[in-house]
Amino acid sequence: MQTLKQLLEEKGGSPIAVSPKDTVFHALGVMAQEEVGAVLVMDGERLVGIFTERDYARKVILAGRASKETPIEAIMTAKVAYVTLEQSLEDCMSLMTQHRFRHLPVLDGEQNVLGMISIGDLVKATISHQKFLIEQLEHYIAR
Repeated sequence: MQTLKQLLEEKGGSPIAVSPKDTVFHALGVMAQEEVGAVLVMDGERLVGIFTERDYARKVILAGRASKETPIEAIMTAKVAYVTLEQSLEDCMSLMTQHRFRHLPVLDGEQNVLGMISIGDLVKATISHQKFLIEQLEHYIAR
């Protein structure tokens, strides 16, 4: 099975982030342009939160706020769950399933952001691994 480091390398690119002072409207524009459902909220190099489509739906739309005036820091999820490279993909999937979130930042041991994975990334890696195992078993049986 693929490692978290390999998954991040395969995804490539830098983590997509906005500033806590940016407006919700700006963050939504970034999310649309990058075709992602969540962005990290970074104060310089420090992770201070995460902003997701769910945050937008629940904390902006349903609360009657204006996305062009509301700063991300007012509605972001500040208590961010994260994983490190030492954790397995199974650990990540378990954490995401248990807490019902779809995006998970990956940090190194010193709290530097390395990237972000989604539940879709994990499902894709799992399917790829299962296909590999099936091919190996088929090859073994055919011998």
